[in-house]
Amino acid sequence: MNAEHVLRCLLMLCFALFSANASNWLYLAKLTSVGSIANEETCERLRGLIQRQVQICKRSIEVMDAVRRGAQLAIDECQFQFRNRRWNCSTLESMPVFGKVVTQGTREAAFVYAISAASVAFAVTRACSSGELEKCGCDRTVHGVSPEGFQWSGCSDNIAYGVAFSQSFVDVRERGKGQSSSRALMNLHNNEAGRKAILSHMRVECKCHGVSGSCEVKTCWRAMPPFRKVGNVIKEKFDGATEVEQRKVGTAKALVPRNSQFKPHTDEDLVYLEPSPDFCDRDPRTPGMLGTVGRQCNRTSKAIDGCELMCCGRGFQTEEVQLVDRCSCKFHWCCYVKCKQCPKTVEMHTCR
Repeated sequence: MNAEHVLRCLLMLCFALFSANASNWLYLAKLTSVGSIANEETCERLRGLIQRQVQICKRSIEVMDAVRRGAQLAIDECQFQFRNRRWNCSTLESMPVFGKVVTQGTREAAFVYAISAASVAFAVTRACSSGELEKCGCDRTVHGVSPEGFQWSGCSDNIAYGVAFSQSFVDVRERGKGQSSSRALMNLHNNEAGRKAILSHMRVECKCHGVSGSCEVKTCWRAMPPFRKVGNVIKEKFDGATEVEQRKVGTAKALVPRNSQFKPHTDEDLVYLEPSPDFCDRDPRTPGMLGTVGRQCNRTSKAIDGCELMCCGRGFQTEEVQLVDRCSCKFHWCCYVKCKQCPKTVEMHTCR
């Protein structure tokens, strides 16, 4: 191996680490010691940001609390969507928050990038609509009378601003040097797929006006879907993600299906570069790879949450545990509900 080849390999490794850590900004969710992000000095102290993100922070101080809420939203939704899978989005108190699990170009990494980009767009858009930000407000481009005959009014969510900020803040690392690498292309594609999960499911919400609740006049506005809906959409894309590889298409580099028999992916699909590990065993060399020992499982399920699959064939143990539920609840006028505390015994199954 000559010196030029060694140097090329080192550069590729450096960029792989550089690109794989593009989700370090999610560490904002862990910075409980930092209060409101209110000045430029705070931006300098935020761990997990690269210099260009620090510059964005300084230019857009008022948006950064929404970005931090977006980071927490992404973590919470990931843990909900993967709660019954071998890898359940466990977080660390270090960077990257999901450990080295997302430094590989797997389907899990694809989901994390998509849900993270979506969460920033969602949280910033919500901050616009609530009047929290001076730079943006409601979407004033939605006005007049619709073809269906209702009046556009109210506060339409300014999703264009939220998406634009997500693109500038989340994608900034990938759009730097080395943006044509396979992993950078994968991350950028999945970031955009996450944002499209919101854009493709915008809703029209309406309010009727008239005598006795009649709908003589109806005013409507555009609203984002609940973020749980966004998470469900991205999780469906995760289940049907396409394994890709980089090829030269014309004069540009692009990601195409590794199996030529598969149809090309769309802008809304997730893509990945390498198969996922089985996540069965703890790997001390890979932070975040915790294995499934001690995880609860469903003894009667044949799906991934079932004891057979969750426990990777190691078997499981069963114990009886005492739980206390609210029961015999009664409504008392006015205005509270009073319940009894009823103990019950249930079986709990955990992986060996």
